[in-house]
Amino acid sequence: MNRLPTGELFRTDAGSDLVLTRSFRAPVEDVWASVTEPDRTARWFGPWEGDAAPGHMIKVRMLFEDQEPWIEMRVDACEPPRRLALSSTDEFGSWHVELLLSEAGGETLLRFVQHLDDEDQIGEVGPGWDYYLDMLVAARDGSPTPDFDTYYPAMKPYYVELSTRK
Repeated sequence: MNRLPTGELFRTDAGSDLVLTRSFRAPVEDVWASVTEPDRTARWFGPWEGDAAPGHMIKVRMLFEDQEPWIEMRVDACEPPRRLALSSTDEFGSWHVELLLSEAGGETLLRFVQHLDDEDQIGEVGPGWDYYLDMLVAARDGSPTPDFDTYYPAMKPYYVELSTRK
């Protein structure tokens, strides 16, 4: 099945924001649980452990990555059920992400934002987030889980092109 990339790139005074959205026919509290409760995040990203209070570190197991590594993430903000901000640093660089949820008319909109330090890796990062967000959709609606090979490298040119637009 062919997948289409969904990310948009917005340039800000602080840098660039890669934004991907998904919509769910569910209350915001239920979608919030899908992105914050360890047993539910395990279905599409990986479980986590630790004290998830702002300013604290948690450990997340990347279940859908090679060797399923554990990574440390800092909880920068947690404002249930509307905003979760996390940051991490690894061998690939710094990661600053926000999950912003809003509800209207029985539908919850999830805006996933990665604040980019630079756009050098957008060709790899964008397809990865499309994949994980589609994994979230599959975990919620019971549809088949997507195959990462349909995302990368197929979506890379789209994301690289985003970074060349001024």
